[in-house]
Parts: sequence; C-alpha cells; structure tokens
Amino acid sequence: QVQLVESGGGLVQAGGSLRLSCAASGRTFSSYYMGWFRQAPGKEREFVAAIRWSGGSTYYRNSVKGRFTISRDNVKNTVYLQMNSLKPEDTAVYYCAVQSYYSGSYYYSGNYDYWGQGTQVTVSS
Repeated sequence: QVQLVESGGGLVQAGGSLRLSCAASGRTFSSYYMGWFRQAPGKEREFVAAIRWSGGSTYYRNSVKGRFTISRDNVKNTVYLQMNSLKPEDTAVYYCAVQSYYSGSYYYSGNYDYWGQGTQVTVSS
C-alpha cells in the first residue's frame, strides 16, 4: 500500500505563487509517473503536470506551461509543484497521484494507482 500526503495549498492573490508537496510512503512504493491533477467545482478532474520518476522527464497541460514546474526528490519520495503567476482559473482542489508501473499515458487519471487526499488552492482576483 502507498500513502500520498499533499501539503502547501492555500489562498493567494492573482499573480502570486504557491508550492505544493506530495510525500509518498509505503514499503512497496514504486513509481513510473507521479502526477498532479486538479478539480474545480462542477468540473471534471483534469491533468496538470507529471514527471517520470526515472530520468525526470516532465509534462504539462498547455494552460500551465511556463508558470508551473514539477520536480521530484528521489531520496524523500516527494514530488513538488511550484505554481507561479497564479490565475483565478487555477482555483481547484489539487491531487497528486502515482502510477506505480507503466499502464498508459501520464495524461489520464485512470492510469494512476494511488491518490492523495487533495489540497485546496484558491486564487483571488
């Protein structure tokens, strides 16, 4: 079993920054991709960013490219999401997830095995 614990959400004004963290634990932790998804009220969960654990390749949805940066610390089994130039439309609950073994594209939430509890990000205008 793998546990994911997110932190770092909060309320920020438009143009501000936040850094989300997601710490993974569990004796059987293994990761092919770790990703961040978000879900705004009344909307479906959507892909935000992902990182391939081995090699560190990164992937982003178009609307966050140049503003968000995903990174990982292999020793701490932690993934980060640095969010800059935040916009009101970034407001959502942000979830981290792990795809333990390759089971498909990083883009689709159904390919991930474990999920965190979510952390609220609110961007005021």
